[in-house]
Amino acid sequence: MPSALVAATLLSALQTADRAPWCEADGAELLPEALLLQRVVACDGDAVIDDRWRDVVHAHCEILRPVIDDYALGYAYNAGGYLRALQPPDLPPHVLYPFGGADLVSALTVYPFATEVTTISLELVGDPRRLAPLTAAGVEKALAKLRPNLVALLNEEAFSRSVNLSALQRGALPGQLSFFLVALAAHGFEPVSLRYFSIEADGGIHYLATDEIEALEAKHARRLRVTWEDPDFSVAFANVELQFRDRADPAAPTRVHRHIASNLGDPSLKADSRLLSFLNRHGPYVGMTKAASYLLWMDSFSIIRDYLLGNVDYMVSESSGIPPRFANPAGFLQDPYGRFEQAYLAYPSPEITLEMRRLFASEPHVDLPFRFGYPDKNDHNHLLVTYRIRPDWVPSPQPVTAHAPAVVATPAHARHRSR
Repeated sequence: MPSALVAATLLSALQTADRAPWCEADGAELLPEALLLQRVVACDGDAVIDDRWRDVVHAHCEILRPVIDDYALGYAYNAGGYLRALQPPDLPPHVLYPFGGADLVSALTVYPFATEVTTISLELVGDPRRLAPLTAAGVEKALAKLRPNLVALLNEEAFSRSVNLSALQRGALPGQLSFFLVALAAHGFEPVSLRYFSIEADGGIHYLATDEIEALEAKHARRLRVTWEDPDFSVAFANVELQFRDRADPAAPTRVHRHIASNLGDPSLKADSRLLSFLNRHGPYVGMTKAASYLLWMDSFSIIRDYLLGNVDYMVSESSGIPPRFANPAGFLQDPYGRFEQAYLAYPSPEITLEMRRLFASEPHVDLPFRFGYPDKNDHNHLLVTYRIRPDWVPSPQPVTAHAPAVVATPAHARHRSR
């Protein structure tokens, strides 16, 4: 439960939050815990920390903060500018990122205009209350376990691996939530609300009140993948809503990130329709996925693939996105960038691999100057933009903004291609 130190910051935090006055009927507000985690784990914000932790947190931030800054000034600036130049005008501000794990940082890089981001993956968020009671030695041990994964998240050449994400569902720090808070730090945002929720039968959100969280305390969450370990926290901490805003502008509008823990395989979605009902209440969407284990190639993930094709007009991925055999009949064009010769993982369909190779060979080669998710088997960077044919989409590249690199790619649709 929250320490006296954390509880003492509650009034100040809620006074500055850009939302309606909080009450228990809205669910338990865990913003103080989020602010403390942001200070300790993400090296951001001004939450008061225990004096006993000071040296440990300083040592952690000496390592991590330069990595966060390098991401913001490097990858987010350059790759983000490149990707924005490929986007048509008037895209919806709601992002749907299946198989997205903890990757809020990439969602905000690809779609910096997003006001609502929904990530869905096998990973549960975690309990944010465990930090406050730790000793300095406990904080040091927990940060040492978490930090390599935070560095990997911000490394262009890396991506989160399933075995690591599984391990981070056990321990003193909530792995997924820590990743989300690092993403906010990298993009200059601050949290203004943190609440956990369940999804009702009709797709509505039910925010968990304090007494509900307490009632679920002894009911541990279960793993959503058979080969993983079970999480060591309550089932109450599976799904989270994190509201945030521009740290430099207290008057900036509040944005929302929701992470939903769910198995996106067909058997799970057939057995429980709540997730799809929830998605139907939001949107329209822009989409993205990266390093998605080629699950969208598989017939056993046809429901989420069909949902994307029916509800997303613009999607960014690499080769683990939606294959041409499904995208083209649904009314989508696909623009390849970079080079693809062979799938990064060994098991994907040889037939779809050949389709992807032909797609990338069908356009004049355009080097991709950054890594996005998987490279191909031969370490080539590549990118796939999948978009629905729109009569209102003017075929011209978007202007380069002050925050975009000086040299960007011309969107393939602006090269007056015909298929």
